[in-house]
Amino acid sequence: MDVVLTRCAGLAVHKKRITAWRMIPDPTGREAEGMMALRTFGTMTHDLLSWADWLTEASMTHVAMESPGEYGQPGSHLLADPCTVLLVHAAHGKNVPGRKTDQAEARWLATLMRLGLLPASCIPPKGQRDLRALTRSRTKRVHERVREVNRVQGGVERAKIQLASVMADLMGVSGRAMLEALMAGRVEPAPRADRATRRMRSQIPVLEQALTGRVHAHHRQWRAMQLAHLDLLDAQIEALNQAMEASLRARSVDTPSRAGKAPWPVPSPVSPPIASPTLTLTRAVARWDTVPGIDQRGAAVIVAESGMDRSRFATAPRLAAWAGGAPGHDESAGQQRSGTTRKGHRPLRAILPQLTPAAVRPQGTYRSALYQRLAARRGKNRAIVAVAHAIMRSVFDMLSRQAPYHE
Repeated sequence: MDVVLTRCAGLAVHKKRITAWRMIPDPTGREAEGMMALRTFGTMTHDLLSWADWLTEASMTHVAMESPGEYGQPGSHLLADPCTVLLVHAAHGKNVPGRKTDQAEARWLATLMRLGLLPASCIPPKGQRDLRALTRSRTKRVHERVREVNRVQGGVERAKIQLASVMADLMGVSGRAMLEALMAGRVEPAPRADRATRRMRSQIPVLEQALTGRVHAHHRQWRAMQLAHLDLLDAQIEALNQAMEASLRARSVDTPSRAGKAPWPVPSPVSPPIASPTLTLTRAVARWDTVPGIDQRGAAVIVAESGMDRSRFATAPRLAAWAGGAPGHDESAGQQRSGTTRKGHRPLRAILPQLTPAAVRPQGTYRSALYQRLAARRGKNRAIVAVAHAIMRSVFDMLSRQAPYHE
């Protein structure tokens, strides 16, 4: 590699301690690798500020640290403005076995980065991080609500109440009214079945039979607690929806400004970076909402997880592979072994299979034909992954052309 960094640092970050190793040029020229300095800091706020000052006072241009999870994010965000921070995969900076210490790890990371041997992960800008926190919190509460509904249904079944065999949605208007009547202590099944509304009124004789069971006091107490928890989750989900809409209106996720930062040298890139014009979150979500199968909330998740800077991925297949929608390669001695898809970015991979059923539902579309063709000979699961791959390619192409979706 032609470019060699002169001012760089390596960090070994743990929950309670940060070990920093910095390299700066030797003014006397005696040390070829430069002057080395090692310090250990805590992880409290004042320790992080002291650590950042210690690095910036030496005019550090690049800092490498292994991706340490949640407790390492404050440090990487703190240094993101004055320095070029590289979040490194642990496998890329692995040292020789038997030499694993915090000091050796920090020095090894600094040495590898000085020679340009570390691929960097992306640190999203603040607007994207804020929206990502909202979308992930909403997803967790939606999953918790589904689990709580399953608990309610299991408890009702144990009380010999067979509502699930009559109605599809136990938490609908009719089902919720019958559960409230059950908690109110109405013993006879007829008053409970009379709470049915609309089309469920025609099923009152069957509902009376389904509502005949053995309900005890502890059943009523558990159902009351579970329904109160569901109401709390519904309120939190609605509050997060409003916060997401406010974030979409107020913020934009753009490529972070790198004024005053040293560029990260990339040896022989596959394709040159593509400059992305300014695009607000609202416009991006509205644009991706035109893709069949992607609603507004699905588009918000895609924006929050992948961002709008397409130069991070360079090509559409790379974005699809990062999202977990591309098969892996496993070949040895000329034999092709299992090519299962990689784990990918978990929050994005989790939502893509939820978007594909709506994407293949409209007849006469490309994705519907793709799904039907592959499902017949490769199976439904692989067809769903292929449709998810096509969705991510469309997202990248729309971002590149700055145009809405066209079939």
